[in-house]
Amino acid sequence: MTAKSYHVLGLGNAIVDILARTDDPFLTDQGMVKGTMALIDAERAEAIYAAMGPAVESSGGSAANTIAGLSALGARTAFIGRVADDQLGRVFGHDIRALGVAYGTPPAADAPPTARCFVLITPDGQRTMNTYLGASVHLSPDDVDENEVARAEILYVEGYLWDLAPAKEACLKAMRAARRSGTRVAFSLSDKFCVDRFRGEFHQLIDDHIDILFANEAEITALAETDDFDAAMRSVTGRVEIAALTRSEHGSVIVPREGAPVAVAASPVPEVIDTTGAGDLYAAGFLYGLTHGFDLARSARLGGLAAAGIIGQIGPRPQGSIARLVERSA
Repeated sequence: MTAKSYHVLGLGNAIVDILARTDDPFLTDQGMVKGTMALIDAERAEAIYAAMGPAVESSGGSAANTIAGLSALGARTAFIGRVADDQLGRVFGHDIRALGVAYGTPPAADAPPTARCFVLITPDGQRTMNTYLGASVHLSPDDVDENEVARAEILYVEGYLWDLAPAKEACLKAMRAARRSGTRVAFSLSDKFCVDRFRGEFHQLIDDHIDILFANEAEITALAETDDFDAAMRSVTGRVEIAALTRSEHGSVIVPREGAPVAVAASPVPEVIDTTGAGDLYAAGFLYGLTHGFDLARSARLGGLAAAGIIGQIGPRPQGSIARLVERSA
């Protein structure tokens, strides 16, 4: 079996976030559904950019945020995701490598511009996202190095990739390579509307490929087609090694294949500034714990601490090392 050089290898959309504060009337005027993510085309991207207020650019993307968080905690990480050979693509590559993440996916030639996500943050800290996928749609099975997958303890995949046929095939290639090499597969459901689009395929993935499932309450209840969280939790019990289910201010519940669920309270947040990346950083903390011998409760506490920290700032990436959270989770 291949030696494990990385704690976690992420596979996801390489996106630059463009974040701006706004209010509920702006969302209404723009026809946006608060708290959700919508896919948009280049024309709509230009229109939103022209209408929104002053913005901050930050390298993002769900799985990339998780990998960045893991690196900031001190884990060994790598990432696969496609950008274009343009200014935003260079920003993304610089930012993720500066965090210590191994990132070698070459920029796409003759491709649309690098993907960007417009993140509109309302005064309650809620974020509404509109994503132009751009060059990220060029992620393909050719970008997946099976030897790199084999070098990771855990492969982490974001559900957003299921919107793109070549990217979906890249995910399946990576998951099959993981199974052959003893690499565990972690998967995030990503978004309630993503679940609605691919519910049947996600159920099949859970049964065939996934060891560790991440979902928030809205996503897991959408998957189970119920409003009852307990019923949704039972619907995945025994189907994966671990299901990590987050419930915002109510903390999280970890559901192991065997044994009783583990409920962990939410970490306090002095002030909610921006919820962008909260789920991504929870996954980072939890995966750090799993790859460093923590029990489920401590892994969930570390996830909660990482999520609480990111909620207290603008943007989805930790501002410097957050390794101190490891000790605080004990």
